[in-house]
Amino acid sequence: MPATPGLQAPKKKGPKVIATLFVMGLVVVLTGYLWINWKKPRLAPEPLSPELTTIIQNMPGTSDAMIYVGMKDIRESKFWKEAVPDSIKNSPLLSLGKRTDSLMNVAGIDLNNDLDTLLVSFQRSGRKQQNYIGMACGPVARKAPFLKAASLRTAEVAGRQAYMLDSTLWVSPMGGSRLAIASSSDNLEKFFRPSGHLFERDSTTASLIRKTPYKSHVWFALASPRWTAGALQSLTSKNSDMKSVGNLNRLQQISMSVKFDDNGLKGQSEWVYKDRQAAFFASTFLWGAIELSSISGSRTSESAKELLRHLKVSQNLESVIVTADLPETIFRKSSKKE
Repeated sequence: MPATPGLQAPKKKGPKVIATLFVMGLVVVLTGYLWINWKKPRLAPEPLSPELTTIIQNMPGTSDAMIYVGMKDIRESKFWKEAVPDSIKNSPLLSLGKRTDSLMNVAGIDLNNDLDTLLVSFQRSGRKQQNYIGMACGPVARKAPFLKAASLRTAEVAGRQAYMLDSTLWVSPMGGSRLAIASSSDNLEKFFRPSGHLFERDSTTASLIRKTPYKSHVWFALASPRWTAGALQSLTSKNSDMKSVGNLNRLQQISMSVKFDDNGLKGQSEWVYKDRQAAFFASTFLWGAIELSSISGSRTSESAKELLRHLKVSQNLESVIVTADLPETIFRKSSKKE
């Protein structure tokens, strides 16, 4: 009789499964590490004009926030002429206080049409006081001398005539179509007699401006964490839980620029965090929030969904970069619905 073959014990698959999972996990970790530390390509930034560069270089001290608006270029764009409704075109560009607004109305100054460019640098002094220095160019500078008779005080600053329109607004015509504005005569003095260059003493602001892609229409650079927190206050004031969402409490700087293109709006915003891990977490959260809000079935309105579909979020080292390419048709649809 042949011998009965013995039963073979089944091979254990546990070690192989564990090894496979370990390798897969290691690959995921390494891929994430490489992605977080990979320097991605950026949009080629537009250069600053020589005139604007000189104005910025003469700014005193360091800047907490710098804002630029090129109203003349915006008004000449096809998007402004054809897509922007008249209600927005005719709404006040900004308010300078009840007294100053009233004086400008009497002098026939309309900032929407008389202002070509505006550059302002803000500097915090203490907990509450906010100093600023800036330059306004355009017909507004030629009309400003009509306000001298109604000024609260006049002075000669660095050989130039200056007058106070309000407790926190000094103006000084600089000839041609340029008008210096400041929160005090001391700031005007420092601007007219510069000491050194801002780009050399303020590396943070210089870096934010240098990386900003669109420089001809609207851009701003918030170099101070305090200013950044203030800009996000509207997001967190109504909901305390928002302070920890998307690592907002770890933001250091924010910059944004917008271009009024012939076919619509192009823009980019950069959020700078303390480290790359915080930026990666924030970019992942923002990407997920946008994707969930833009899918069908969500409570987001259809017009908002269409806007969200044209946003892209990416992490680039310590920064979260949000880019937008919004076609003109989106705004035409929304204006018709309104």
